[in-house]
Amino acid sequence: MTKVAIVYHSGYGHTTKAAEAVQAGAIAAGAEAELILIDKDGNITDDQWASLAAAQAIVFGSPTYMGTVSWQFKKFADASSKPWYTQVWKDKIAAGFTNSATMNGDKLSTLHYLFTFSQQHGMIWVGTGLMPSNSKAAQRNDINFIGSSSGLMTQSPSDSSPEEGPLPGDLETAKLFGQRIATVAKKLA
Repeated sequence: MTKVAIVYHSGYGHTTKAAEAVQAGAIAAGAEAELILIDKDGNITDDQWASLAAAQAIVFGSPTYMGTVSWQFKKFADASSKPWYTQVWKDKIAAGFTNSATMNGDKLSTLHYLFTFSQQHGMIWVGTGLMPSNSKAAQRNDINFIGSSSGLMTQSPSDSSPEEGPLPGDLETAKLFGQRIATVAKKLA
């Protein structure tokens, strides 16, 4: 069975909602999908590092803070020097997602960071593969309303709880993204 690991940090719970939707999509595509939450101190356990090594696909997620990943995600990334040195993640599928309070919020900078991080590890990046919802008839809850190709972007108002944001359309986009990641990983296995 294809294994997808979703390693992410979430400051307020909104990025967790996106991670759970990506996981649901990967499971719907027949993969085993594990959530690995980077803790408030920027750490994961030894067992979680082993899960990343065993996965066929690793999905990276972080909120966008000040135009890039959270410091907790950056600490995790810096701690990945051992898998980098031994090339443990080389040729695994990689993908990324982010959430911020505004529609833009410089989320693309975060996705570029995640992409570059994956390329440092020699991974194979997978984007959303989704057309944007950009016609006059488009509604906020349409699939890929934010219009990202590079990776998943979700939006949660700054004063919303995780139950209020990301919105259903963003979460459905996340599920489709998770399905695509699992499907591509299965094809390349």
